[in-house]
Amino acid sequence: MAQFENFVADIMPKIRKLSMLAADSTLIDDTFYQMYDVKRGLRDINGAGVLAGLTDISDIVAFEENEDGTFKHDESGKRIPADGHLRYRGIEIDDIVDGFTRDGRFGFEETAYLLLFGALPSEKELRGFKEILSGFRVLPGSFVRDVIMKAAAQDMMNGLSRSVLYLYSYDNNADDISLPNVLRQCLQLIAQFPMLSAYSYKVHEYYHDLNSLVIHKPDPALSTAQNILMMMRDDGKYTDFEARVLDLMLVLHAEHGGGNNSTFATHVLTSSGTDTYSVMAAALGSLKGPRHGGANIKVAQMMCDLKLHIKNRSDGAIRKYLSDILDKNAFDKQGLIYGMGHAVYTVSDPRARIIRGYVEKLACEKHMEDEYDLYSRVEKLAPEIIAEKRKIYKGVSANIDFYSGLVYTMLDIPPEMFTPAFATARIVGWAAHRIEELVNKGKIIRPNYKCVSKKTAYTSIGKRK
Repeated sequence: MAQFENFVADIMPKIRKLSMLAADSTLIDDTFYQMYDVKRGLRDINGAGVLAGLTDISDIVAFEENEDGTFKHDESGKRIPADGHLRYRGIEIDDIVDGFTRDGRFGFEETAYLLLFGALPSEKELRGFKEILSGFRVLPGSFVRDVIMKAAAQDMMNGLSRSVLYLYSYDNNADDISLPNVLRQCLQLIAQFPMLSAYSYKVHEYYHDLNSLVIHKPDPALSTAQNILMMMRDDGKYTDFEARVLDLMLVLHAEHGGGNNSTFATHVLTSSGTDTYSVMAAALGSLKGPRHGGANIKVAQMMCDLKLHIKNRSDGAIRKYLSDILDKNAFDKQGLIYGMGHAVYTVSDPRARIIRGYVEKLACEKHMEDEYDLYSRVEKLAPEIIAEKRKIYKGVSANIDFYSGLVYTMLDIPPEMFTPAFATARIVGWAAHRIEELVNKGKIIRPNYKCVSKKTAYTSIGKRK
């Protein structure tokens, strides 16, 4: 192994030069995108996604609507921006949250039922669905020892992906894409994701941080949120409010339209006819990215960097730091204030609106009012600075990623687990979209790419420079 590592170290200077050659050979002139009317990122200049399919699972609305569902327009013919709406199977997310919180219930399980089966469950249906999930909260014999504890991943998302791919080998009908079998696989993975995530982190702590290894088995009587907190904490203890805040986060992250990156990946892979485990592993790979599910980690890192460089937390000092970020002179030099703005929403993200009140209450319970105050001031100042420095085509406001990292931190969930917690919720949406793609028997998804290279003659090797 040492010999191979020495080889890699010696060869890297040459590989760096080759990487520059690869970059130069594939760099496309920006003007070509305009010439061929190519929507980069499959989005138009306003950030609206190019219509690539139809879905009945969820809807994201960012403009004022007429009663028939069409959009209202101003005198110039432009759609009128509005506070964002998120609907699961046509039901406003605000109403779903109000419903289960008013009744004192945990909401993730009934939200999963709604997304998968198209209607809110009756008490009997919800009880039966919970029993199914509870029965599936088990891993194959010795799976923790033979898979999760072997070569513990540095990144929990990679560990989660590997575990999902390994589960393929334990499934006697892994390649069967009939609807009953796919639904069985999806329900099983929905139930197993909290275990796979929590156990991967515990093993990571054991190997990398030299902490004691404490593994709790899930309790069939507990909700998904309660089980996550119980399995994540060595003493297995949590407050009722902590569990309800985490449950709310799971509900808000469960689904977000068919066009987000990981869900689109789910549709693309499903359309090829591949197995459920490959599809979910690909979706996990997409979600890991800092431009997608990993954005909440970037927010947390950005806020830590802010606190490190600003001793005087005045609005002026915060403004200067945020301005430096946009000028690529602070934090990761990417010019992005993470957690601000959204590809679809124009005025506000409904998920951020919902969670904000819970964040404040949780901050009081955890005696982290100063931290919440800092986030609130960044939320207020960032849009003003972005508007001053950037040409923007719609409003900028905090998205759910801005607050989700703070919520997880206050729940004693470490940064390594931020995105796996997101995945534990979003697998419900992926499952619903996989089933939708299978049921509607669409063609394999294959968009067109225009080749802009010039026709070039072949040169024999002796004549090449």
